[in-house]
Amino acid sequence: MDRLRRLHHQPSPPLRSRRPQKGDVNGDELEDPGRSQARQALGRSRGGLTTKVHLAVDGRGLPLSIVLTPGNVNDATAFGQVLDGIRTPRLGTVRPRTTPDRVLGDKAYSSRAIRHLLRRRGIAATIPERRDQAANRHRRGALGGRPPAFDKVTYRDRNVVERCFARLKQFRAIVTRFDKLGDRYRAGVVLASLILWLRESTG
Repeated sequence: MDRLRRLHHQPSPPLRSRRPQKGDVNGDELEDPGRSQARQALGRSRGGLTTKVHLAVDGRGLPLSIVLTPGNVNDATAFGQVLDGIRTPRLGTVRPRTTPDRVLGDKAYSSRAIRHLLRRRGIAATIPERRDQAANRHRRGALGGRPPAFDKVTYRDRNVVERCFARLKQFRAIVTRFDKLGDRYRAGVVLASLILWLRESTG
């Protein structure tokens, strides 16, 4: 009995010699499921686990920048990443173009932070003001300031991004996510986007 007790209390082998088990992080910790899902661009919403694809497109509706987030993440939070991802090659120079002339976005992108970011980068914005923002501005009177500039005619061109999403949804692996890893799913979106570019150039 005494011998069994001593064997039971012997120290276990060091962690570096222990084989990692399924679900281990750094060999000895279990990763939080929610954090793991977020890392793979998965978020729980009404439809279950979903992924959002955020796009920046040109005037022809061709993707310029692609960012994935969990489906329960607000659209505006990915705006900076999408903007930073724009890299358009230019003839006669090595450096690509990273600053568009104008950004068209729906009311989800109507925030003070986004408008300030665009002004700081010298980018014109065509983003409608949300109803609650307009009401708050009117309630404050003169302190509310002037409404942001908005051109309804220019805003009509925003539908090109919706048409781009419609074209991407023609690919089964995009409209329904089968990939467990976010990087693999994003690679599929990039591949589908390249196909759209090739169709445009050869059409």
